[in-house]
Amino acid sequence: MTLQVFQSLWAMSPHDQSGETLPYDAICGMVKDAGFHGLAIDLGAADVQTAHDVLPHIRHHGLVPLIVAFPRSVPALRDTLKMAKDFGSPFVNLIGQVFPLSTAGAIPVVRTWIEMSEEEGVPVQFETHRNCITNDLFTTLELIDAVPEMRLSGDLSHYLVDREWKLPLGAFERGLLTRILQRCDSFQGRVASRQQIQLQLDFPQNAKWLELFTAIWREGFGHYKAAQPDTPLTFLCELGPPEYAMTDATGREMSNRWQEALRLKALAEGLWAEA
Repeated sequence: MTLQVFQSLWAMSPHDQSGETLPYDAICGMVKDAGFHGLAIDLGAADVQTAHDVLPHIRHHGLVPLIVAFPRSVPALRDTLKMAKDFGSPFVNLIGQVFPLSTAGAIPVVRTWIEMSEEEGVPVQFETHRNCITNDLFTTLELIDAVPEMRLSGDLSHYLVDREWKLPLGAFERGLLTRILQRCDSFQGRVASRQQIQLQLDFPQNAKWLELFTAIWREGFGHYKAAQPDTPLTFLCELGPPEYAMTDATGREMSNRWQEALRLKALAEGLWAEA
């Protein structure tokens, strides 16, 4: 069993604080040369035409495309599933833009999307993400209890900001995260604090949060290896461009996001070997 590390196309536009926008072939070449397994195409940050434009370059460099979907209605997911199958995406990372105001209202939406994915033959993983059906940690915990077949893509940065938890996390908070981690079929690499969704990895004041996320990923990898010992695990380095992380007074990034992605890749690979 192996770890497959992906980079995000969205995170490469631009790829660092210079603001330079690289052509798709250069992006795919960089990602391949750095040892990434594939490139994620975020349909919330780009349109379907962009996905089709970058696909030949992904294939030319021997990368695997991964579709990140933001359907704004229940039926809208089907076309994305069909596209994902044509592209060869191993699954669809689902950030559903449908917002029932109760868990009871969300359950049939989740079940319908899962049924749709089974009909189209493409798995879906519900990303733990703000501004979508899994926006709230507590609601998501109720959903995975109600829908046992619901699988997650774990981006725990969103829940750190959502709950504004202080360090050190107590047993109650860690227990809630453990329940999420046990349902994750993939993970995303971003370090957050209780105030900020994306932190610079080398800033000394952020070291305690990097330590927390290192522990979270180590635990999540262990759960996955125990539950699915023969299935590769996907880890997506998903550091968003400005203004995802804080910028200076001129709007310039304060760290090199590409170098941070490489650091997260190496960290994930080391944790996977230890798990």
